Formats: sequence, structure tokens, C-alpha cells
Amino acid sequence: MSPADMEEHGIAVHLDRLLAERGMTLTELSERVGVTIVNLSILKNGRARAIRFSTLTKICETLDCQPGDLLSWRGKD
Repeated sequence: MSPADMEEHGIAVHLDRLLAERGMTLTELSERVGVTIVNLSILKNGRARAIRFSTLTKICETLDCQPGDLLSWRGKD
């Protein structure tokens, strides 16, 4: 991985909070949206470098949320 790939981004992911509020596990979300638990864990922990709009759409549909509920800008660390 190059240093540019390792650069931190300024996006906070609130997937853990949304799952807790909905009483849903990561496993259940994975099954409902068709994304692996590993990939959802990477997203949940803020290590994802990208997210497809189709995946974002499925997550928002499943969790009944808006993209802004899932992601927010916190600035660079």
C-alpha cells in the first residue's frame, strides 16, 4: 500500500450506532444487503476507502436512514 493510500480521510462512519438503535447485528445487515461481514466491518471501523452508491442505498433502505445518518465529515485527523 502506498503512503497516499494510507492517508486518513475526514469521514466518520456511524454504522455501529445505527445498528444498535435498530437492534440489528452486523451479520443480519450483511445478509440483508448482500455485502460480506468483512467489508461491512471495514466500513464500520472507518477503514473503507470507498463505498458504492448501490451499497449505500441498500444500507440506507435496510436501516431506514439517510446517508447523512451513516456518514459525517469530521475533518482530517
